[in-house]
Amino acid sequence: MSKGPVLIDLEDQPSVKVEDAAPVPDLTAPSPEGRAMQVAAQVGARKGSWLGKLFWSLLIGFLGAGISVTAWDFATGLVARSPTLGMVFMAMGGALLVVALALVLRELAGFARLRRVDQLRSVADAAVVSGELADARDVADRLDRFYQGRSDTRWGRERLAERRGDVLDGDALLVMAEAEVLAPLDTAAQREVEAAARQVAMVTALVPLALADVVAALSANMRMIRRIAEIYGGRSGTLGSWRLFRAVMTHLVATGAVAAGDDLIGTLVGGGALAKVSRRFGEGLVNGALTARVGVAAMEVCRPMPFGEARQPKVSGLVKRSLTGLFDR
Repeated sequence: MSKGPVLIDLEDQPSVKVEDAAPVPDLTAPSPEGRAMQVAAQVGARKGSWLGKLFWSLLIGFLGAGISVTAWDFATGLVARSPTLGMVFMAMGGALLVVALALVLRELAGFARLRRVDQLRSVADAAVVSGELADARDVADRLDRFYQGRSDTRWGRERLAERRGDVLDGDALLVMAEAEVLAPLDTAAQREVEAAARQVAMVTALVPLALADVVAALSANMRMIRRIAEIYGGRSGTLGSWRLFRAVMTHLVATGAVAAGDDLIGTLVGGGALAKVSRRFGEGLVNGALTARVGVAAMEVCRPMPFGEARQPKVSGLVKRSLTGLFDR
């Protein structure tokens, strides 16, 4: 067989006009930076001035007093004109007050639960520093009482109760408590982080409306942080969720963790080629990756014990599981 050069006749091949050729991607376009997540983080971390707080407090008090006086005058006037309708209106007002009181009590209970988690975290931090067996046993006892009644931790708490007597080292007991009691909660929290990252990435990439990505990122991250707090036992109300959101975002802004870098894009698409070809998809990937970073920070804040060695979830791992191949599918 001849191995010489092969000639291809191109005379019969149709020529392609320049204007009909596919457009060349703009490889000089700026890389996506996750503006939606950065704006959401700045909103959450922003501290209100004392003048603004005073204004809103006075406004709420003024409106509350005005509404209360107006409702009372209306109820008494209605009773004078029609006793039956007046009593019905007053009964509805009383029911409204009861519901409002229940909401206030729920918020207070949520703050109390969060305070209990903070206290447990402080005790665990002290036990990690001291390394004493007595401190570690105190942490194990507090964990058992805190999660008493939770079916998802029952098996781990029973195993910890069976095996803790054989451990005579404080650090080893803390590792055992973390592995037996908190491991299933860590898995559930990571699922919430992955789901939120996918949602933020999809909305950013597919909804080209102004501020829609910011609203989606803000709401998704608040919901994710609230769910993570519930998983670890820190059930919170609306105000408690906002407090957690601000705590997480303040930490991220202070450490510069919300500033997107090339490592996020490189982790997802191997160098940022997708961001150059489709900026919306690139923004979606970066916002999803930053959401995963927020989720890891939320786990650190809401967890009743600090992460031990090799147990803290990696942002890159969460990003790969939640976003890699998302838009290909």
